[in-house]
Amino acid sequence: MSGKGGEGREDSERSEGTELTEQEPTAGTPAREPERIPLSGDDPTARRKRTVSGLIAVALLAAAFGGVAGLVGGQVAGLVVAAVVAVPLVLLVTSGARRRMWLEGTTVVVRTWGSRTVNLVTAPRIDLMITDVRGTRTVSLLVSGQGRSAAVKIDLAVYAGTGGRELGILPLRRLADAVVNNMDAGGVVFSQLLVAQLRAEARGDAAADRPLYRLASAAPSGKLAQRFSIEAVSRFVASLND
Repeated sequence: MSGKGGEGREDSERSEGTELTEQEPTAGTPAREPERIPLSGDDPTARRKRTVSGLIAVALLAAAFGGVAGLVGGQVAGLVVAAVVAVPLVLLVTSGARRRMWLEGTTVVVRTWGSRTVNLVTAPRIDLMITDVRGTRTVSLLVSGQGRSAAVKIDLAVYAGTGGRELGILPLRRLADAVVNNMDAGGVVFSQLLVAQLRAEARGDAAADRPLYRLASAAPSGKLAQRFSIEAVSRFVASLND
């Protein structure tokens, strides 16, 4: 009896050992990739319309220059001039159409024909830039890369008259969370500006009462692009609490 009981206990132990072994994981859980937050404010339909309009404009411009050159120097000269005018402009238009920008964690990724990245926490310099093109003003963050890396321009809002287009709540929130940790480039000030914009949107303020619109309106006219120093941005943010 005792021998049979011992064998039963041994079989039970072997069975339990086998079950425990089968439940052990055989591979580690893969690390979760950071969420991609798009930083381009326009939709694909608007982008396609701009691309088609740009290509039509390029074709008309190349045809005009090629036609003039053809009248003077013949058909070959006209075709050469048309190609010289069209090729760089087509590349410019298609580059704009291919351009994508998103935020992964604290890193901004820009992709056109290739990709480049800028980390918002370690960027050596951050500037606020306002551009004015035919009455349309764009408020952007200009983030410099490490070393010789090209700077990245993040458009926060585009205004024309009393209306415009602004970056969404989630991208603004994530940008504010990322730049606040950049102590070398004064990221706290830019984070406070973005948080003030978010609060204005949450209150339902009209566009004219929001911080980014007020900044765009305060910029002197007649200049294509203007950079605002961190001191100027800090004074503006402080004035919002007055």
